[in-house]
Amino acid sequence: MLKVGITGQAGFIGTHLYNTLSLHPDKYIRIPFQDEYFQSDEALDAFVNKCDVIIHLAAMNRHNDPDVLYKTNIELVQKLIDAMERTNSKPYVIMSSSLQEELDNLYGRSKREGRELFNQWAERNNAKFTGLIIPNVFGPFGKPFYNSVISTFSYQICNKQEPKIEVDNELKLIYVGDLVKVILDLFPADYANTENTEDTENTEDTEDTEDTEGTENVTTESTEDTESTESTENTDNTDNTKKWVLPRVLEVEYRAKYKVSELLDKLKAYYETYVVKWIFPDLTDWFEVCLFNTFRSYLPKEHFPVKYHKHSDDRGIYVETMKFMSTGQVSFSTTLPGITRGNHFHTRKVERFAVIQGKASIKLRKYGTDEIIEYILNGDEPAYVDMPIWYTHNITNIGYTELLTMFWINEFYDPDDPDTYYEPV
Repeated sequence: MLKVGITGQAGFIGTHLYNTLSLHPDKYIRIPFQDEYFQSDEALDAFVNKCDVIIHLAAMNRHNDPDVLYKTNIELVQKLIDAMERTNSKPYVIMSSSLQEELDNLYGRSKREGRELFNQWAERNNAKFTGLIIPNVFGPFGKPFYNSVISTFSYQICNKQEPKIEVDNELKLIYVGDLVKVILDLFPADYANTENTEDTENTEDTEDTEDTEGTENVTTESTEDTESTESTENTDNTDNTKKWVLPRVLEVEYRAKYKVSELLDKLKAYYETYVVKWIFPDLTDWFEVCLFNTFRSYLPKEHFPVKYHKHSDDRGIYVETMKFMSTGQVSFSTTLPGITRGNHFHTRKVERFAVIQGKASIKLRKYGTDEIIEYILNGDEPAYVDMPIWYTHNITNIGYTELLTMFWINEFYDPDDPDTYYEPV
């Protein structure tokens, strides 16, 4: 199995990448990283020596003093290179950079020059390296006022603050889950056994390997050609692994392009439609699913449960439970007293639990964390809770009668792609 380490593991992209690797324990072994390793040669040496692949995400993105930002980012790259050379380690290194490389600022310079330092290391040591030029990344759990304007606006809208547009630029965007897929597609699952192990054990015989012949000058100018040929061409062909061509520069293709004002309008519309009117927006487009999942990840936990309007007369009661502007799947379940359902999470699906009859405890826990959120719902006051992505969840009948729950999910169930991962709350 492939041993993968991520500098900046605790950051926005790092967390999503680290968690996604955990969903494939048959392919990857995660090598934990802590930021403190950069302050200890011994710790950093041990880390690089264990890795077949290192994704270098650690960087300072913002600082009042641009010189500090520049110096810090270059130092992080150099420390990683020094550790690999001290230990004679030659993992495949992937570095994240950004479109700011094209701009005349110290952050862009730090990313461009850091990438060149890795290039020089790879050439000196007959090693493998890819620098990723990444568009603006967004997704759930990004840090407001730091990672993305989408995170900032979503946080402000969900917390009833007024967003302000500083500059109405047009942004090239990629969802963090799509970026993670691009990164993982750069290497085959058996990369360690067919490439790194051979390079490490037979360093004297590697001068003529495909690394120097096939990858030294590979620079991708066209994003359309990049992902279709460089990234995914041979991922499922074990026999061709030794012919694997690794681009030195990969310009990651953006998935959507919007002005800041257009994004703000979309996020405000989500609030009016979903939060105020309880209607799910149209989720037939993948970008809209990604943007909506990002938006709702900033709702305060106190938002739920949402109690339905119950209309009563001498005939009984009437409750509107599900309103949605796109297709989906509606179902219901009965649960006996003391029984628990669920204990799983989704990485993309939008799902609602509506308690219609009986008494229920709905528990959620963000994957990779310990805090458990619990909601108590009672059919006497019908209410719903929507499940955030990457939150494992369950529902337990804590009453003395049968529990009746309705569910809505934005996709039909597909046994070949269920997007359902078992994890006890």
